[in-house]
Amino acid sequence: MTNLPMLYSFRRCPYAMRGRMAIAVSGTPVRLREILLRDKPEEMLEASPKGTVPVIVIGDQVIDESLDVMRWALEQNDPEGWLKTEDTEGLIEECDGPFKHHLDRYKYSTRYEGADAEEHRAEGLKFLQKLETQLADTGYLYGNARTLADIAIFPFVRQFRIADMEWFDAAPIPNVQHWLKTLMESELFASVMEKYPLWKETGEEFGFPNSPSSSRN
Repeated sequence: MTNLPMLYSFRRCPYAMRGRMAIAVSGTPVRLREILLRDKPEEMLEASPKGTVPVIVIGDQVIDESLDVMRWALEQNDPEGWLKTEDTEGLIEECDGPFKHHLDRYKYSTRYEGADAEEHRAEGLKFLQKLETQLADTGYLYGNARTLADIAIFPFVRQFRIADMEWFDAAPIPNVQHWLKTLMESELFASVMEKYPLWKETGEEFGFPNSPSSSRN
């Protein structure tokens, strides 16, 4: 396992979630090191000083943008053809830009001076309404099968729901609600949400995906 690519991840980070989901669906084996963003290991910061996850380290090569991690994994193996479907509507870019801006200020309004949670929720809803239209005739954003766009966007919509689940579940976006529920209940998502001991505390690395083995440094 020592020759496998290294993955630094934080279980609850939506960027790390989408990276892990792409790695899992591709079946590309890596060594997972679970970290805390508030207590980042020096080894990770030496590889990627910006200190965000996910981070893939392959010898001297470092991949530290989540979409690049997804594409790297799928370039190794893409059994569901995620890379074949282009994001023609620019939904990922809008998710990572304006929607993420409003999500942060809705969910964590006290962290941002002058942020009005309800205003940012209303702005975030505009993106969800765009997804609602996109999902009108299909189960997923670009057809009847999940693609890179679905998996890239899904963790952030999940966070938006977590901010106020009662409000989200009552909102007039039934297609989005069904899409989110389907992805949340998928075997793929369940497989990447397993809890691991912190590498900084235990020195344990874990084979990922679908490997119970670990090694100590």
